[in-house]
Amino acid sequence: MDAGGTATDRRRAKAVVFVLVCAALGMAPHWLPPARNTWPAIAAAVLLGGYSLRTVLLESLRPVSFSTPPAGSAPLPAGSAPPTDAWPAVDVVVAARDEQAVISRLVEHLAGLRYPQESLRFWVVDDGSSDRTPELLEGLQQRFPQLQVVRRPPDAGGGKSGALNLVLQQLQGRWMLVLDADAQLQVDTLERLIPYAEAGGWAAVQLRKAVANAGVNLLTRAQAMEMALDAVIQQGRLAVGGVAELRGNGQLLNRAALLACGGFNEATVTDDLDLSFRLLVGGRPIGVAWDPPVREEAVLSVRALLRQRQRWAEGGLQRFFDYGPQLLSNRLTGRQRLDLFSFFLLQYAMPMLAVADLAGALVTRSLPCIWPLSIVALGLSGLAIVSGCRRPSEGPELPAMNLWAMGLGIAYLVHWFVVIPWVTLRMAVLPKRLVWAKTLHLGEPGDDEQPATAAV
Repeated sequence: MDAGGTATDRRRAKAVVFVLVCAALGMAPHWLPPARNTWPAIAAAVLLGGYSLRTVLLESLRPVSFSTPPAGSAPLPAGSAPPTDAWPAVDVVVAARDEQAVISRLVEHLAGLRYPQESLRFWVVDDGSSDRTPELLEGLQQRFPQLQVVRRPPDAGGGKSGALNLVLQQLQGRWMLVLDADAQLQVDTLERLIPYAEAGGWAAVQLRKAVANAGVNLLTRAQAMEMALDAVIQQGRLAVGGVAELRGNGQLLNRAALLACGGFNEATVTDDLDLSFRLLVGGRPIGVAWDPPVREEAVLSVRALLRQRQRWAEGGLQRFFDYGPQLLSNRLTGRQRLDLFSFFLLQYAMPMLAVADLAGALVTRSLPCIWPLSIVALGLSGLAIVSGCRRPSEGPELPAMNLWAMGLGIAYLVHWFVVIPWVTLRMAVLPKRLVWAKTLHLGEPGDDEQPATAAV
């Protein structure tokens, strides 16, 4: 994909069209008679809410585990594994920049994974670190000979995608497991994940992301709920023939499928979401695993959360703008197109419509009209949170569910009604500079003798 001005201009033009369409649709009901101005929102709530409830939420209540193979694959009995001489080679890859607080813990955990050592290699790309990460990696290489370190200068460009592409040229394994520097895996993860991926014929498998520090404050607890919600919806979408997506940390990739897609896109701010669509249009399926999860840190402050979510929102919209024609083509099944259309409306269009609806209410001095759709969407999200947090799970304990906890989760999700419109307007109005914003990982006390002190 062109990473220069042409691609950026196309995205900007599409963002302008998206803003104008949402503004018109959000304000139009205010010029209808008061008795009928909520009818469009009610119709959308019935259609989108019905799809979400009937084909996603209810299906997601059916557990999907490593012992339950996907439709059309050979059965994989629980606890089965290939013979030792049949284990495929796996490369575990981490792109790390200024990760002195967590890098030692990460490598030590990777060294403890149960998998034939002759079929397993670890790679850390030191992506221009300015802290003690290079020094720590040098010491770790002496302790763990299977660790390979690749160094990039600070001005190398391409962000995380550039770092992953650099190491991709040197890999030889059939599978590539991409982790963030704060990731923590169970020792049996690869023993369970690789047979599942092989039996299912997946081009990629995404592990459920579990928040390791959910007990720090209400914000981290809410993020733990959101990760459970996301995994439930992902599995539900997949179960009914819809689309599953990668989430960056804990994504297992078939190297041949990745190379066939052209590697990682260095002209996007979210390599995982972009790769999800390129695999999709190439007919290469993505699986989702509930257990075992990959543990990661949640951000601790509202400021850090908004910074992170702005990047996620921008990358999410970029992929729809970049691959829109292919998503509407016959490369996808009818169910996949319906799934993408429904969730594009719920995830990106609805927050835009809500802002336009509020503007229309202020201009016409009338009541908002889109509230039926917003209530249904948030209500279904609350049910998905409860469903996810009540499911049996390995890893960190999920938040206990009651009415107050569900209310907290729903209230937390409202931040997307601020983030999506702001990011969309910024994409439409301001010239784009590709900036890969790093999420600061703090680790735990004792992870390193010199903990990170940078402010988020």
